[in-house]
Amino acid sequence: MAFRGNDRRGQRRQDQVRRNERIRIPKVRVVDEDGEQLGVMDTRDALDRAREKGLDLVEVAPNADPPVCKIMDYGKFKFQQKKKLQEAKKKQTVIKIKEVKFRPKTDEHDYQTKLKKIINFLDGGDRCKVTVFFRGREIVHKDRGLMVLERVVEDTQDLAKVESRPLSEGRTMTMMLAPVKK
Repeated sequence: MAFRGNDRRGQRRQDQVRRNERIRIPKVRVVDEDGEQLGVMDTRDALDRAREKGLDLVEVAPNADPPVCKIMDYGKFKFQQKKKLQEAKKKQTVIKIKEVKFRPKTDEHDYQTKLKKIINFLDGGDRCKVTVFFRGREIVHKDRGLMVLERVVEDTQDLAKVESRPLSEGRTMTMMLAPVKK
């Protein structure tokens, strides 16, 4: 049985990090707020020290033997972790795959319009999936679809490299283009 956000008693789940009274191990290794090791001591003594300073006792390494706990301001710790996550999210690049569909009988003007779209996608750093879709009896003219894809490769050779060669799957023929790094 899966629970979403609540535990079996219907209460909201707390954070995965154990702190203060939730630490049930009898002895822990304690590090104070300045990073100085205080050694192994009873959990109650460590909790008393944290309360004297108006801070929390937070379990930072639960798998160590004995577990390591740090005396710190838990709210500030959570805030800093959230900020680090946001910074990491800003720095990561998301590569999107854009798709442009052709038909084997695509006219010249339509071809040029779709080619401009492909060039815009590639200039924007996105990968582009080029698809030729066959309807009805067009399927017997797969050579025309291949000609369309080869023409796209030829027209974008300075901007893109072919990531996957033309592949026929049922009524579609697809090919992937990736932008060339400059």
